[in-house]
Amino acid sequence: MRPYDGVIFDLDGTLVENMEIHQEAFQEFLRRHGLPPLDAALRLRIDGKRNRDIFPIVFGRDLPIEELEGYSHEKESLYRSLSRGKLEPLPGLVRLLSRLRAHGIPVAIATSSPEDNVPHTLREIGLLETFPHVVRSDTVPRGKPHPDVFLAAAEKLGALPARCLAFEDAPLGVKAARAAGMTCVAVTTSFAAEDFTEHGAAPDAAVANFEEYLEGPGRWLA
Repeated sequence: MRPYDGVIFDLDGTLVENMEIHQEAFQEFLRRHGLPPLDAALRLRIDGKRNRDIFPIVFGRDLPIEELEGYSHEKESLYRSLSRGKLEPLPGLVRLLSRLRAHGIPVAIATSSPEDNVPHTLREIGLLETFPHVVRSDTVPRGKPHPDVFLAAAEKLGALPARCLAFEDAPLGVKAARAAGMTCVAVTTSFAAEDFTEHGAAPDAAVANFEEYLEGPGRWLA
């Protein structure tokens, strides 16, 4: 009997190792606005959050919606420009998706990425048609680390959260998946395995990529 009825993936840093490009875009955004550069402490506070929750932290004040939307458009336009032609799926992802299809297990994306970035990133890695179910954090009441986006993704799959497997690359995302009651595997593209446990987001397993998952915790898909 298969152990899961659905598999839910975060997007940035999980399907694709693109967080360095996001950081490059964010550093340029911060420079333009005379703000301190991004450091490890700030990353732990914001990685995995949606933009409406990130920019008030960065600017240290509440922001009106028009200002939030302007900052989001500016930063994400930088990301799309910098990432064009440079993205590839994480090693093992295509093989994992093929094995899930063979087992009849549906997949979804649960992401804090804003609307324009999702098709851009999926198109760049050649998987635009692979994910019919995408839930963004800006379409649910609360963003990560709350479980809302994962619960909504499970509902789209018609699966109980406890019967879902989630993949995440950030501690806040792992907290969200675990709060939804899902098994969660951390992908260590953005944070070291020990960072998750240190910050109260212990995953069920941690892997460098999906090849490692298939050779280890994912052997059930053989």
